[in-house]
Amino acid sequence: MKAVVQERFGPPDSLRLREVDRPRPGAGQVLVRVHAAAVNPYDWHMLRGDPYAARLLGGMGLTRPKHRVAGIDAAGVVEDVGTGVRGFGPGDPVLGFCPGAFAEYASTSASLLVPAPADLTFEQAAALPMGAVTALRGIRTVGRVGAGQRVLVNGAGGGVGSFAVQIAAALDAEVTGVCSARNTDLVRSLGATRVLDYAREDFTGEDERYDVVLDNVGNHPPGRLRRVLTPSGVLVANGGGSPGRVFGAIGAMLRLAAADAVTRRRLRPILPAAPAGPVHEDLLAVTALVGAGQVAPVIGRTFALADTARAVRHVEEGHARGKTVITVR
Repeated sequence: MKAVVQERFGPPDSLRLREVDRPRPGAGQVLVRVHAAAVNPYDWHMLRGDPYAARLLGGMGLTRPKHRVAGIDAAGVVEDVGTGVRGFGPGDPVLGFCPGAFAEYASTSASLLVPAPADLTFEQAAALPMGAVTALRGIRTVGRVGAGQRVLVNGAGGGVGSFAVQIAAALDAEVTGVCSARNTDLVRSLGATRVLDYAREDFTGEDERYDVVLDNVGNHPPGRLRRVLTPSGVLVANGGGSPGRVFGAIGAMLRLAAADAVTRRRLRPILPAAPAGPVHEDLLAVTALVGAGQVAPVIGRTFALADTARAVRHVEEGHARGKTVITVR
C-alpha cells in the first residue's frame, strides 16, 4: 500500500510517500481502508518530536518516531476485523483515531472507531475525531457550559474553535468568537452572536466578562485571560498547538496549574484526545450532534496523499481555516 512515512524526527519535508506492507488487524482491532485523513497540530508535534519532554513520557518515541506511518484522524470503510471484534464488519463506513492514518490502510482498536454519519462525505467524517472531541471536552466536559452562559472562543476559525462555537451554541450559550478578519463571517454562521477580529480588538482589554473562555491560541498570558472571567468563570486551555521545543504544551499546562493554585477563578486544561485515551463515548457524542444537525465540519483545504508534507506545514503555520484534510481515495 501507499503510505506517508516518517523515518526520523524532523520538519514536514522529511515525510516521504512510500510503498509499505499493509497492516493486519490483531485481536480487538479493525483494518480500515482509509478514504480521507485529517491533519492536526498533534501530527507536526509527532513529526518533530516536539516537545522533548513528551519523548520521555513514551508517547512519540525517544530517538525516532514511535509510529513509522504518520497521521491519526481517519475515515473510511472496514476492510477486515480481528478476533473479538463486535459491531463492525467489512464494508461499514467508520471514523476515528487510526495511528498511521496517512495511508491507504490503517489498523486500530475497535474502541477508537464509531460508525460514520451517513450524510457526511469521508472528508467531512475524517475532520471530526481529534478536533471535535477536543472541542466537546473543552466546552461540555471541562467548561460545563450551560444555557444562557457567556462563552468566548479564542481561535474560533480553526479546527477546534470552529467545532467549539457550534457545540456551545447547541448548548444555548451566548458565544463570542475571536478570529482573523477573513473568518468573521464563517464564525458568525457557526452560531457566534458576536465576532471579534483579533488584529483590531483585544478582548482581554474589554469590560465584557465571560463564564467560560476556551483558549485555543495561547497568545495571552493567564493573568490577562483571568481578568475577563466572571467571579465563578472558567478558563479552559487547549495547548495542542503550543510551541516550545523542550516543554511545549506540557509547560503551558504546568504554568496554568500553578496559576490556578493562587486564584479563585478556575483554570483548567483540556485532557488530550489522544489515541490511547477513552474516547469512544466522546466520538459517539460528536456524531450524535452531527446527526442532529447541530454540528458540521468546516474544511478549509484538502490535499492529495502525495502532498501530505504541504498539508502538515500548512497546519503548523497556525492560520488554517477549519480542518485540513488529506484525500486518500
